[in-house]
Amino acid sequence: MLDAIDAVDWSAIPGPPDRYQPARAARGLRALADAANPVEAAEAGLLLGGGGVVHGHSAAVFPAAAVATPLLLDIAQQGHPAARDTALTLIDEALSFSPHGAYTRVTTSADAAVPVCCAIAHQVRARTALLAGWGKRGRALLADAAEHWRFEIRECVADGADTAAFGTVDGCLPSGVPAVELHVGGEIAVLDEVALLYPPVDGCPDACLRVTGRRPEELPPGAVLFRAECGERVH
Repeated sequence: MLDAIDAVDWSAIPGPPDRYQPARAARGLRALADAANPVEAAEAGLLLGGGGVVHGHSAAVFPAAAVATPLLLDIAQQGHPAARDTALTLIDEALSFSPHGAYTRVTTSADAAVPVCCAIAHQVRARTALLAGWGKRGRALLADAAEHWRFEIRECVADGADTAAFGTVDGCLPSGVPAVELHVGGEIAVLDEVALLYPPVDGCPDACLRVTGRRPEELPPGAVLFRAECGERVH
């Protein structure tokens, strides 16, 4: 675990220079991984929450939080129970805090220019079975992450002047879909009129959306939708 922490060049991750402190990210994660009691876990949490991955006093989250989330989940799984509590608290704060302008998005293995909160939520959902086994605390974090959904278009068909987009959802689509961001070929557009035609059923991720006023060729396979509100969050 320590090797994975040290493998990250935390100083290369962008963040507001008056808030983000890369050394705190590295030191805090190492300290949390090594924590053997509640006092050591709390001290590590102060490093990470005071400029390492979030800035608790100003309720700000940094792009480093998206990189740190899988490491925090590893610590929660393998570390001291107090370290688990600290790690889950930091992830919860990272999901709820807002990023500073110019530091609102990250690039992941699947997508570019992803809102920080959505990137964190994706990492959380990747550990669904683990978190579900941690009782109320884990389930609450999964519920929070589910709101930051991702919909990948598989195919589209014309529906009058609109388009029916079939694809897979990661997270939980609301019955009344709010404005969404459409990510296609590195470009982002905001769509105001999207409706849920067929929701996922019985745990299957397949769903269908109606996109008003868009042609099928404007929504190619592999295009991705995110909740627009996530992209608009700025500290």
